[in-house]
Amino acid sequence: MDNLLLTKGLFPQQFLNQSAEFILSIQQADGSIPWFKGGKLDPWDHIEAAMGLSITGYHEQAERAYQWLKEQQLDDGSWYANYVDGIPVDSDKKETNFVAYIATGAWHHYLITENRAFLADLWPVIEKAIGFVLRQQAPTGEIYWAVKANGNPEREDALITGCSSLLKSLECAIHIADALGRSSTNWRDSWHKLARALKYQPECFDRTWESKERFSMDWFYPILGGVFRGQEARDRINERWDTFVRKDMGCCCVSDEPWVTIAESCELTMALLAADEKKKAMMVYSWLHNWRDSDGGYWTGYQYADKVIWPIEKTSWTAGAIILAADALTEHTAASSIFLESGLEIEPVELPANEAIADSSVVAVN
Repeated sequence: MDNLLLTKGLFPQQFLNQSAEFILSIQQADGSIPWFKGGKLDPWDHIEAAMGLSITGYHEQAERAYQWLKEQQLDDGSWYANYVDGIPVDSDKKETNFVAYIATGAWHHYLITENRAFLADLWPVIEKAIGFVLRQQAPTGEIYWAVKANGNPEREDALITGCSSLLKSLECAIHIADALGRSSTNWRDSWHKLARALKYQPECFDRTWESKERFSMDWFYPILGGVFRGQEARDRINERWDTFVRKDMGCCCVSDEPWVTIAESCELTMALLAADEKKKAMMVYSWLHNWRDSDGGYWTGYQYADKVIWPIEKTSWTAGAIILAADALTEHTAASSIFLESGLEIEPVELPANEAIADSSVVAVN
């Protein structure tokens, strides 16, 4: 299709309603939203799709998605990494980023609906989820990426992308606590520790494996999560723009493969808006509708060397990301700036040499 240019006040409701209906065609009777019909579900992408429903006015269906999470939450506050038809298929680990994202989704839905009863009903779920996540925070601030079945943090390491998303989820959890008149002092302390690690202590990440800097999300997610703003964010964008962005196609998933992915391109769109790069954001988003199918769904990615759609799948979370980016561009809902602004400020720190990872021991899991 022709490029779609969006700006403030130009939310294409009818156009994106078809994408929301695509998500609804995948949502199951119990409220769960797998990747596609018959596919797996992971908690993070389930929530991403639900946020798309909230934006387009399908509030009841979005709330059913959160109700599914409430019903599936484990005693320790977590969820498994993947499910198929409600049955865990990756019960060997629980990913911290996946667990915390319910706070982002719940705050997003509340900003749109102002449904305080919904927020209050989910509060115990959010409180337990954040408790699980913060038990995996190292003394130096980073949060380990996953927990094994035996309760130990996975490989005792942390991810820049995952922790950037965790930072936003912690911020949203704090907003929820404030809205409900609950204490969030400990959460604020943990947010500041994580924020300082992401901004000032890169040695806390990718310590036991190869660097993930080939992934575009490591490039722009710290902006999306609120680590960098203003000129720092713009400098970060310009530093690797030519590495990851392909004209008229989108953002590459990794720097060493000829593959643009639509959801990452939507997230880059929002990161660009957060960096006050609106023209670039409008441009990137305008390219993505080449990958829209007639049912309102979007293909996951495009392999431009072979000129083929790959993989041959249209995911619910890609449609959700498309709607989220459109909302951010047009300021259509009260949640449009959730990834563009941060209500918390990162405190500057000066670290003594070699202190950053000296005490990065595993925090015991209760």
